[in-house]
Amino acid sequence: MKLQKETKPHGKWYGDACGTAFALELIGERWSLLIIRELMLGGRRFSDLRASLPGISAKVLTERMASMEEMGVLARRKLPPPAAVQIYELTEWGYLAEPAIQELGRWAARSPEHNPQLPLSPVSLMLSMRTMLVPGAMGDASGTIGIGVGGDEFLADLQGGQLPVRRGPAAEGDAVFRMTAPLPMLRMIYGHQPLEDVEASSDLTVTGNRDLARRFIQLFALPPKVGQQRE
Repeated sequence: MKLQKETKPHGKWYGDACGTAFALELIGERWSLLIIRELMLGGRRFSDLRASLPGISAKVLTERMASMEEMGVLARRKLPPPAAVQIYELTEWGYLAEPAIQELGRWAARSPEHNPQLPLSPVSLMLSMRTMLVPGAMGDASGTIGIGVGGDEFLADLQGGQLPVRRGPAAEGDAVFRMTAPLPMLRMIYGHQPLEDVEASSDLTVTGNRDLARRFIQLFALPPKVGQQRE
């Protein structure tokens, strides 16, 4: 039985049967895991991915996606009219990477060097909330939260202690947060700043059920730091 392709997407293999080693062979190159992150809430156009990852060049993005397409992590699909555009989306196997991304996020957030105020893409914000949801904090809270960040809109459902997130009109939420960039939301959910203070000092707007909005921003926490920050 043939265990390894002759054509290697990036030309280097570890020669190690460990699943971690094989995972790095698949998605260990720079940008690959972030491309998967940006596709985790649904298919995106090439231009959408470049906008969400401003540090990547068109050439590198093309190379990384071609490599992951060859390995079965993502696929291309043309949307029917009137859209009639090509999008990239994760395969069923590709979507299974979310728990690994979440665990890496939790682990990295425990470093004193982690800076939660650096720029964040809208998708990364939503995945961050799914990752940093405090178990049991939701209690009997229920409802749908609409979040609009720039041109991206999402709906998050509070149900059964989970936080499923999907793309959809934020206006359909019972409580709706809107902002041009994720920082105001980060100030509330991780900086624990009061909703009204963030509204007064940023472009954040909150409409709908404000009691639900206040309860929502209290559901998240970064894990405690381990070790000391470098001088």
